Amino acid sequence: QVQLVESGGGLVQAGGSLRLSCAASGRTSSTDTMAWFRQAPGREREFVASIRWGGGRTYYAEYADSVKGRFTISRDNAKNTEYLQMNSLKPEDTAVYYCAATPLRVGTKEYEYRYWGQGTQVTVSS
Repeated sequence: QVQLVESGGGLVQAGGSLRLSCAASGRTSSTDTMAWFRQAPGREREFVASIRWGGGRTYYAEYADSVKGRFTISRDNAKNTEYLQMNSLKPEDTAVYYCAATPLRVGTKEYEYRYWGQGTQVTVSS
């Protein structure tokens, strides 16, 4: 199976940047799609970004409208690691960020992802 461990969260002022990492171990071939979700207190978990293998060396990235233009998702297959570069952070970005993965080529729904990390806290102050 696959184990996912997030890191890189912390406290940052509005307008600042953070880079989250998600290290995958185990059957890392079962991660055709990797994604980031987040959950703020009192809110449902929401999709942030995903990167999906499209065959060969092709990957497709998808972003929630709320983060498009500010966040960038990437993956380093040699390191079995997914990243989320977060720029121009806003207080409303404050949440626990979760890494997710699945062997299928999927989209933005929580139920589509088989493996989940434990989350890393991101707090953006104003």
